[in-house]
Amino acid sequence: MALGVLKVSQSHWQPWAGAMFGQLQRASLSVQLNIAEGWSFGHTATRTRHLGIAYGSAIETADLIDLLADAKVPPEESVDPLRSSSSRCQRLLVGLLKRCRPRT
Repeated sequence: MALGVLKVSQSHWQPWAGAMFGQLQRASLSVQLNIAEGWSFGHTATRTRHLGIAYGSAIETADLIDLLADAKVPPEESVDPLRSSSSRCQRLLVGLLKRCRPRT
């Protein structure tokens, strides 16, 4: 997802939407990096916490993608793959969190 965001940012960045693109890049990168960092902790609560942060960043990424689309910054054909990737990422993270969180 982060690579797709970077490509769309590179080709459709506008000065007036710079803050949105910057936040979108940070949020999408946060997803990838929190998964990687969390996984390094093995089967611990710290891993689960990092996966939760990654999920929150995935939700933020989706909201920013929608905001940019609503502002008609990138064309719809550039937004659709990002939406699909974001949605898939969210579903995968929910599955990981269900496996990692203790059952109560």
